[in-house]
Amino acid sequence: MKRNLFSAFLFSGALLLGACNNNKGEVGAEGMNAAAANANEAVANPVVDNPNVTNETEAPNPNAPVMTFAVADHDFGDIKPGEVVKHTFEFTNTGKSPLLIENATASCGCTTPNWTKEPIAPGAKGTIDVQFDSHGKMGIQNKEVAIQANTQPSITKVVIKANILSDGQNGPTR
Repeated sequence: MKRNLFSAFLFSGALLLGACNNNKGEVGAEGMNAAAANANEAVANPVVDNPNVTNETEAPNPNAPVMTFAVADHDFGDIKPGEVVKHTFEFTNTGKSPLLIENATASCGCTTPNWTKEPIAPGAKGTIDVQFDSHGKMGIQNKEVAIQANTQPSITKVVIKANILSDGQNGPTR
């Protein structure tokens, strides 16, 4: 019985080794090595296709629109708890082609942006209205609004700040 088991084990090992093709010349050693090298290179240097990022050899578009803010941050100062405040950021398209805002997103659900939807011609002005709801907030608050447009770079940010005073129920605010 032991002899049959040993023979079966030996036979299966021989089949296993015989099934593996150790002759790389048939597949092509260069092809296998080249594929492995390309796979390693792709992992080490991943390619990301982002049309808004220029590389060293590519010059930025000189005719692109440019969103220029007179003031890109606003401080509401001290506000009462639960107060809703608004500010309008005004900008000028100082580029050479029409500026189109695709989206504006706030860093928090308490902040709501609204923007000029029509294309802004070169030299024309547009606005970003930002509303901040202080319900449930305390102390110093800094909120960003990211504006995505057909500019280079594609994201421009404005910032609002506020200090929400204590309502006296939870003690002083630091």
